[in-house]
Amino acid sequence: MAIIKPFKGVRPPQKWVEEVVSRPYDVLNSDEARAEAAGNEKSLYHIIKPEIDFPEGTDEHDPRVYQKAADNFRMFQEKGWLVQDEKDCYYVYAQTMNGKTQYGLVVGAYVPDYLNGIIKKHELTRRDKEEDRMKHVRITNANIEPVFFAYPDNEEIDRIVASYTQEKPVYDFIAKGDGFRHQFWIIDNPADQERLTRLFAGMPSLYIADGHHRSAAAALVGAEKGKQNPNHRGDEEYNYFMAVCFPASQLTIIDYNRVVRDLNGLTPEEFLQALGKHFDVEEKGTEIYKPARLHNFSLYLAGKWYSLTAHPDTYDDNDPIGVLDVTISSRCILDELLGIKDLRSDKRIDFVGGIRGLGELKRRVDSGEMQVALALYPVSMKQLMDIADSGNIMPPKTTWFEPKLRSGLVIHKLD
Repeated sequence: MAIIKPFKGVRPPQKWVEEVVSRPYDVLNSDEARAEAAGNEKSLYHIIKPEIDFPEGTDEHDPRVYQKAADNFRMFQEKGWLVQDEKDCYYVYAQTMNGKTQYGLVVGAYVPDYLNGIIKKHELTRRDKEEDRMKHVRITNANIEPVFFAYPDNEEIDRIVASYTQEKPVYDFIAKGDGFRHQFWIIDNPADQERLTRLFAGMPSLYIADGHHRSAAAALVGAEKGKQNPNHRGDEEYNYFMAVCFPASQLTIIDYNRVVRDLNGLTPEEFLQALGKHFDVEEKGTEIYKPARLHNFSLYLAGKWYSLTAHPDTYDDNDPIGVLDVTISSRCILDELLGIKDLRSDKRIDFVGGIRGLGELKRRVDSGEMQVALALYPVSMKQLMDIADSGNIMPPKTTWFEPKLRSGLVIHKLD
């Protein structure tokens, strides 16, 4: 059973929400955060990217930077830019992209559920990234940014959520930059809260969609606080961390593509010929070609697009990992032909989220920076959940969720 609870959220007053909210800390670098926050003292980047308050080039892992995050969080509350709700609430957070809306429930997720596998992951985490976020959680004593969960569809939860979203939202704005709509409602009715808690308790699992490092950091700090408290009961606020939970059917995973700097000593002709061992290769000309279905790939090389269709012997439909297109391409193209063994560390490869479009792949190859680009058909939510249920881990850079959650709509304090 999945344990969740409502919490007293810390939120911006309605009049300042658009000034406060930001993109997640990990989708932009320090220079981009500094530019986006320019002239805006209320920007959440002062808390989640506090190196912007130091001279350019300051190490974002400097102890002074973490301390600045805590100082700024305190200052935001003192100035009234962030205000804590007086009673426990669940919250509904809706995002609209390209005419499609997804409705998430903002909850306190249970730390032991992460540690015992009820909250399921599909990616490996890196210890250095975990430790960075753990330091941030420890020093602010809060989950400043939410993690992004999926749950199996449930009609009764949909009905409860819909009863609130028919009302006027507390927040409703189009975010600068991405153009997506963000809306927010408060569920403070005790009967509805209790029913939602019970409905989640009937679910065997929740699934991390995005935010594996934030999930790990939040859970590890929560467990750490429990061990440090001689009077630990198990119901303290630090036993929970903030998550936005969406019905799996509403989520969109978009493609996550690859660009490679060289052909590992092969000429374009030799590379195309070698691809024929595992793929049916069809030239598509100079117009952008998008993968048409599972096991079909798009390749851009020397000014031309190609369709690659994997031979049936390159994948196993009964293997949740072996059937993935990212596995096929990693094994049969990146490793076998291009000599790229480790997607996490090899400097010859880079990754491009599908939100940028296939034109970005063409641009990076045409510029001479990269020599070849590979576009993949996106993974499905069913594939993600099957892999998580089987205890397997997806290869690196497999999923890209869009739209991203905005940070700063609500914050969860650990005490």
